[in-house]
Amino acid sequence: MSDLPFTLDQLRILKAIALEGSFKRAADSLYVSQPAVSLQVQNLERQLDVPLFDRGGRRAQLTEAGHLLLSYGEKILSLCQETCRAIEDLQNLQGGTLIVGASQTTGTYLLPKMIGMFRQKYPDVAVQLHVHSTRRTAWSVANGQVDLAIIGGEIPGELAESLEIIPYAEDELVLILPVFHPLTKLETIQKDDLYKLQFIALDSQSTIRKVIDQVLARCEIDTRRFKIEMELNSIEAIKNAVQSGLGAAFVSTSAIAKELQMGVLHCAPIEGVVVKRTLWLIFNPNRYRSKAAEAFSQEILPQFATPGWNHNVLKLTQKNLMVNTLDAVIPNSTDED
Repeated sequence: MSDLPFTLDQLRILKAIALEGSFKRAADSLYVSQPAVSLQVQNLERQLDVPLFDRGGRRAQLTEAGHLLLSYGEKILSLCQETCRAIEDLQNLQGGTLIVGASQTTGTYLLPKMIGMFRQKYPDVAVQLHVHSTRRTAWSVANGQVDLAIIGGEIPGELAESLEIIPYAEDELVLILPVFHPLTKLETIQKDDLYKLQFIALDSQSTIRKVIDQVLARCEIDTRRFKIEMELNSIEAIKNAVQSGLGAAFVSTSAIAKELQMGVLHCAPIEGVVVKRTLWLIFNPNRYRSKAAEAFSQEILPQFATPGWNHNVLKLTQKNLMVNTLDAVIPNSTDED
């Protein structure tokens, strides 16, 4: 075919409809009229000579051809965004964008500090922070929608080969109590004391709750014996509930620094037990890494990492990526024209 049967705008519209589930919501998200969206889809179907949507139901459902085009379309749009960011890099950090991902705890309490430091050094770089579940964040990194991420949960097994996964820091989980609780008078408490407490916990289906349960289990603490008084949907709500005397909770030390400094929460050590989990730095070694991402990796990440963290892995990976890219662009002299 001398001319492509679709445009980038048509691919953007297709992606928006698939994401929003309707032509109207897709039009609203793209700030265009619904007739304009419908016309573009009709033109696209006529150019491809296949239907892209089943129009029987209330929700816009992709046909098999629609799913196939969306799969390739997302890759095309992602490469277009990557191309624009590479061109922006020619300005040498006088602009451009850095997109960082994080799971809930790291995104709420760790990344804002890191981004603040980066913005002080590079005020002209636009920084975006995407906070989602570990699974969704990992997929965003794999698809090139996020430059790098720091997460605390379990990375999907199917992404293990496509992502660079580096142990970045240790995050300690501590028991917090109301400051007026009787156990606050003890220097340390025993494991058995835990089973007498009333606990405030995250929803049982949340990723963070599952991670905490797994880490505690490795320390031979059986969370199934905990008396769960209340389940809440955020760390902030849990801290407020504990502060109000409604129970105890396990949270990350990074989440309670301000409360400990103010003296409104008590951190209770457990004798013979240190509960830690690993935070992971993830990025896609096969995607272009912008100068902004490179500066963030080399200048900001080491300041928050566990001592001994090997940040040279990032440099080596970037060099390998550059070599592989050149090999792909410049053919070997033995290749035929």
